[in-house]
Amino acid sequence: MSDHSAYAPKYVRIMETLRRRIKDGAYPVGEPIPSEAMLGKEFGASRPTVVRALNEMQLLGELQREHGRGTFVKAPASSGPAQHSRPGLAVLDRQEDETSVRVLEIGRRPVANPIAVLLGLAESAPVHLRRYVGLYDSISSELVSLWAPLDVARASGLDQEGPLTVPVRQLLTARTTDRLTRVDERLRARRPTDEERKALDLVENEPVLAVLGSVIDSTGRTVLAVEVVLPGSLHELEDSYLL
Repeated sequence: MSDHSAYAPKYVRIMETLRRRIKDGAYPVGEPIPSEAMLGKEFGASRPTVVRALNEMQLLGELQREHGRGTFVKAPASSGPAQHSRPGLAVLDRQEDETSVRVLEIGRRPVANPIAVLLGLAESAPVHLRRYVGLYDSISSELVSLWAPLDVARASGLDQEGPLTVPVRQLLTARTTDRLTRVDERLRARRPTDEERKALDLVENEPVLAVLGSVIDSTGRTVLAVEVVLPGSLHELEDSYLL
């Protein structure tokens, strides 16, 4: 594991290892990588966890998955592991499509605490909300909510209908000179709401891991609040550090 992350889901560990092996030449471009079953056994991971890692790398152009044939190396890893060790940060760089997300809600909504606090707005002030379920091999793997101030949503195009074909990071920076400088996140385990339980098809008494983050630009303004809700049965967070 990278020592740049304070925590990382297990699928990230799989991605980091595959990237390292591709870089070292163990898995050459054009050649297949081990099967989902083999990777699951090696990492002690469930099939949905393995599938998510492979799908993320396919969306980034690093792997090519071919039905009935397997998964092949398409290109050397284009980005370092630390970029994907944080759930909120991974959302910023994801390119959505109809097979990877199920859009639940898009529109103007009143904001409640603690989101209002993160965005520096009064409670019940209007914001733009995008909410979708992340799908990995048709499995509901995460519930993502993005809250943006109305001017940010309007200027960036976050208020468009349907999946975003351009990553959120690019949309937020395309029409401004202000850079995105950091993402602050906090994680907690909790019971899901009724809405979360329904959206993620959770079994009775299944807990969730909720990651709440704020995306801050070079002026110090929080331009986006992100919440990623992860089913406890599908996700395991890991870390390693020096003593």
